Amino acid sequence: MTTVDPAPPPPMRLRELVFGAACAAAVRAAARLGVADALGDTPMTVEDLAAAVKTEPRTLRRLLRALSCQGVFTEQPDGSFAHTEMSRLLREDDPHSLRYIALWCTEPWTWDVWPKLDEAVRSGRNVFEDVYEREFFSYLNEEAPESAYVFNRAMTTSSRQSAEDVAELLDLRGASSVADIGGGQGHVLASLLEKHPALHGTLLDLPAVVGNADPRLREGGSLASRVRIEPGDCREDVPVQADVYIIKNILEWDDDSTRRLLANLRKAARPGARVVVIENLVDDTPSMRFTTAMDLLLLLNVGGAKHTRQSMVERLTDAGLVIGEIRPVNAYLHAFECTVPA
Repeated sequence: MTTVDPAPPPPMRLRELVFGAACAAAVRAAARLGVADALGDTPMTVEDLAAAVKTEPRTLRRLLRALSCQGVFTEQPDGSFAHTEMSRLLREDDPHSLRYIALWCTEPWTWDVWPKLDEAVRSGRNVFEDVYEREFFSYLNEEAPESAYVFNRAMTTSSRQSAEDVAELLDLRGASSVADIGGGQGHVLASLLEKHPALHGTLLDLPAVVGNADPRLREGGSLASRVRIEPGDCREDVPVQADVYIIKNILEWDDDSTRRLLANLRKAARPGARVVVIENLVDDTPSMRFTTAMDLLLLLNVGGAKHTRQSMVERLTDAGLVIGEIRPVNAYLHAFECTVPA
């Protein structure tokens, strides 16, 4: 029976860290094979699981043994395997599923750029373009459609799961209009409109993104009469006036893109408008291991960064916004409440 060592000594912990790629690869393999989906509420033998996911039983046992050491699945005394709280998150039908997040963070391109982290640290810029000879999103959309699909599903999952938390946090009484800038498929906007029946909203994002907007926002949807869908690049222009602007998880690009977006918003917004910036922070203790790792990946692929509380304050202040309250949205996100001065 496989067990989890809760506190290995430092030499063993360092050995575990340098084998981190094996852990990531094991999670990816389980997700791609559909092991969590095949395993039901009762334990299953390796032989039955192997038949269900079309693998060799002996090698599947090795994969499950490695994952069980990390708390993903658990091995029973009789050698069968059962779900844990973490392994259920790899099921596609779980309401809190992280299956596409797990796949996104382990896509094939990631294995090409991680070994060049020292180069990125030396130069302070992304290495993706050195490896693939093109900008990251151009590569995804033109050369890697499967990876682009995984990315879109991962971003949709993340947005949908946090949308209700954002809607619960924000008090929009007194506002008549809200704009979600770079809002993806509009899950946050839809949640806000559902909570506030008198509110009207605008969703601004790239044409290919808003073309797949939440069905509630599109023509014939339950919220369509109160929504304007605006295709465009917020780094080039923000052609929207609203009482409240939402900017969620997009101020992690390179510094120039961040400055351009904030300048465009500042130019478009009326004095007194609210600007709510929602981000993961690398100095937010509950999620530091995840956000610091994502911070390094952003350096590698787009030359971007996750922010500390102070660096976010500096960027918002430099853009001419007046910062008020800073509040946690959930264990992973913080909201910076700002206003546009007269």
